[in-house]
Amino acid sequence: MKPVLHIEVGFDVICPWCLIGMRNLQAAIARLRACAPEVALHVHWRGVQLLPNVPAGGWPFMEFYRQRLGGDTAVRRRQAQVSEAAAAAGVQIDYQRIRNMPNTADAHRLLQHAARNGSAAQRDALLERLFTGYFQRGEDVGDQAVLLTHGLACGMERADIAPLMLGAAVPFQADGVGNGNGGVPYYVVNGKLVASGAQPPEVLLAAMLAALDAVNTADAVAS
Repeated sequence: MKPVLHIEVGFDVICPWCLIGMRNLQAAIARLRACAPEVALHVHWRGVQLLPNVPAGGWPFMEFYRQRLGGDTAVRRRQAQVSEAAAAAGVQIDYQRIRNMPNTADAHRLLQHAARNGSAAQRDALLERLFTGYFQRGEDVGDQAVLLTHGLACGMERADIAPLMLGAAVPFQADGVGNGNGGVPYYVVNGKLVASGAQPPEVLLAAMLAALDAVNTADAVAS
């Protein structure tokens, strides 16, 4: 019997650390497949709506961060920190294009539907489009027309998308284990929280290998 790893990742599509974390996880999984190709991997992306109080039209991006961080100097410092980590992960973030801090409830409902009813490839394609659309092209991922375009491009049906667009007034209801404090990204492997934050690939790989050792040990004892 193949050893199985269930990986749950908490994320929000407006969080740059989550995009960086996604790239780092992809790199870690590639390394795991190279050294342990027998492992069956199941990745579940668990949406976490970080800012449920954002109105339907969103907030101005720069003003939101000025208030959150305390001024322009702090914003520039944070963006430089994020950009450095993004570059290390092979991620591009174009802050000049981002104008809006959107409400992500409908985006999460769309992704949740894709995860529950579509293929893993469809879910991953949609997640990729929303992340890159927001951070590289400045798209408003709270806008229902934008979400419809991405959903259709990933093979979803218009009739399935429409009921998901409940608007900002209806917060997203997540499922999954969670990390207990609402922060993202986080990583749960086989039911155990193993990492929080945009950890580098080697940290995520080590966590997966430790979980794999636990699975193999349990199987050996059982046999």
